[in-house]
Amino acid sequence: MKTMAIVKVDPWTRNFLRPFFDEEEVGFLENNSLTSYETENDFVVKANVAGVPASEVDISIDRGVVTIRAEHEETKEEKQTKRVVYREGRAAKYLYTTSIPCPVIGEKAQADVENGIVTVIIPKAPEAKPQKVKVKPQK
Repeated sequence: MKTMAIVKVDPWTRNFLRPFFDEEEVGFLENNSLTSYETENDFVVKANVAGVPASEVDISIDRGVVTIRAEHEETKEEKQTKRVVYREGRAAKYLYTTSIPCPVIGEKAQADVENGIVTVIIPKAPEAKPQKVKVKPQK
């Protein structure tokens, strides 16, 4: 899996980054929140959950909708073990939902969090994959 930075991208920077990232990654960097796309075999969702450990990310798939909830608040114990020099915020909360445009096998979904990005990969159901149709020759 590629490493992705979380940055806000203006149009000029977007054009500069285009040679270094896939188009879907540039779009993700630009909106800094959620992106979803289909591959031949999977439906993929990527979302920004910066500052939230993987253990505090909750993902559900229900009736064609993926929901990602992530929340982390610093506890007193964490505050006591750190020497804070500067702090802008102490809580991170995210809630994303997106519809799935094709039949999937939700129970086989996999997810991981890397560099503040949660990636959910949901296999497509066999009926959602392209089917070849054999053409009969004329008699």
